[in-house]
Amino acid sequence: MLRAVLFDATGTLIELAEPVGETYARAAVRHGAAISAWRLGDAFARVLRAATPPDYTEARGSADALERTWWRERVREVFLAADSAVRVRDFDACFEELWRHFGRGDAWRARPGAAQALGALREAGIATAVVSNFDARLRAVLADLGLAPRLSAIVLAGDAHARKPDPALLRLALERVGCRPAEAALVGDDPARDLEPARRLGLLAIDARELATLAALPARLRALSGAPADLQETR
Repeated sequence: MLRAVLFDATGTLIELAEPVGETYARAAVRHGAAISAWRLGDAFARVLRAATPPDYTEARGSADALERTWWRERVREVFLAADSAVRVRDFDACFEELWRHFGRGDAWRARPGAAQALGALREAGIATAVVSNFDARLRAVLADLGLAPRLSAIVLAGDAHARKPDPALLRLALERVGCRPAEAALVGDDPARDLEPARRLGLLAIDARELATLAALPARLRALSGAPADLQETR
C-alpha cells in the first residue's frame, strides 16, 4: 500500500518563472555590466555542469553558509565565462541581489497541476515530501508558492549532508514521513539523480516528464500501486 510520495523540486514540482540568463542580465545591467541574456544563460549551464558539488564534510552543523559560499563562486564563474572582459561594479552586491531573488517565490512558479496533485494525495491520507539538492532557500520558495502547507516534509541536501543520487537523502525523507521504501513513490525528472536511485532503494519511480501535468499523477499512482481507490486524477 502506498503511504508516501516524494517529489523532486526543480523541474518536477516547480520551475523558473523566466530563463536564468534573463535574470542574470538584468542584475548585471543594474551593476554596470552589459552582458547578453543568451551568453549568461549558456555560461550558467556550462558552469553548473562542470561544478564540483558542495563538500558537506566541511559543514559543521548547518550547511547554509557552505551552500551560500558555493553559489557565490558559481555566480562569479558564470560572469567570467559569459564575458571575461566585462566586470560588474560591485560583485558582492550583485551576488546578494541574485541570491535573494532566487530565494523568493516570484522567481519561480509551481508546475501545472502541482497544487492539485499534492492536495489529492493529502486528502487520500498519503504523506507528501520534497527531496531536493536545492539549498535552504527552497523552504521559503515553496511557502511563497503556497505549496509548503500541502507537504508533510521538505528534505534538502543540507539536512542529510548529502546530495542525490546519494541514497542518504532519500532515506532521510522516508524516515521523516515514517514509511519503508516499498511503501513510497518518488516523482522526478532526472533519471540519474531521481529515478534510478529511487528504484535501487525499492521505491516506485515515476518520471514526471511522462505526465501531461502533475494533475495526472494521482490516477497514475492508483494504476501502478496499492493507492486508495478514491485517489483519482484531479481536474
